[in-house]
Amino acid sequence: MFVKNISLIGFMGCGKSTIGKILADDLNFVFLDLDNLIEYIEGLPIKEIFEKYGEDYFRTSESRIIKKIYNNKKCVFACGGGIFKKEDNIKEIRQNSFVVYLFMTVEEAYERLKYVKNRPLLIVEGDLKTRIAQIMNERKEVYENNCDLKIKVEGKYPGQIKEEVITYLNDH
Repeated sequence: MFVKNISLIGFMGCGKSTIGKILADDLNFVFLDLDNLIEYIEGLPIKEIFEKYGEDYFRTSESRIIKKIYNNKKCVFACGGGIFKKEDNIKEIRQNSFVVYLFMTVEEAYERLKYVKNRPLLIVEGDLKTRIAQIMNERKEVYENNCDLKIKVEGKYPGQIKEEVITYLNDH
């Protein structure tokens, strides 16, 4: 098995960070959570970045970081849910990593996120489940068209998902 890097993509709450950490440990790779990196570099939580500067500023910061860190090797990246909103991000990530799409249903996303208060895109006046469905529908096609492996996360432990990734990589 040889891959330069592994990038985990998918909707917020699908387990990218949790799975990324154990996958990186198992492969002896470095784990990097892109949202945490942005918070560190900007000196603010993502929620405050959105409130103070807006989503466009956040996405620009995200793109700058991607251009810098994707030159590394032997990394597992947990990508923010909206990372594929920019074509340049897709290109950089696809060229420099094996991309795993972790997917779940709207119902599962709602169950995982219904009490979360620090996700700017989920702070809504109306129905949270409707908002989740809207965002998931907007992103589904770009996720599916730009991944090397798609794994359903519902009903599985993080260790099971990690094993699915490693088994796939060893078999291909």
